[in-house]
Amino acid sequence: MGFSTVMEDYPFDDPDTTAMRHIGNRKIFALILHHGGQLMVNIKHDPMMGEMWRSSFPAVIPGYHMNKLHWSSIILDGSVPDEVIAMMLEHSFDLTKPKQKHRQQRLPKE
Repeated sequence: MGFSTVMEDYPFDDPDTTAMRHIGNRKIFALILHHGGQLMVNIKHDPMMGEMWRSSFPAVIPGYHMNKLHWSSIILDGSVPDEVIAMMLEHSFDLTKPKQKHRQQRLPKE
């Protein structure tokens, strides 16, 4: 993950909610917040991965205030291993990163 390409943002009137965004397209890949007395992070995922993670870890729930098909909230209570959270964040980062511009190949002039 290229952390030099991300920025911390506070888009809401709540200093306890932090959005981690890509600099290139300003898309959020992680939203860190407190809700119901719990610290959690919202991450984006493809629907199959989200379903798998939710069925594997009770602390992974449908995304709070997000599209429930494409986002999950991870309750940071220590029950999800750090390595798994890192993998989830990397998946979210990859799904939301700026698209690479493809260089058009030049055809030889005839």
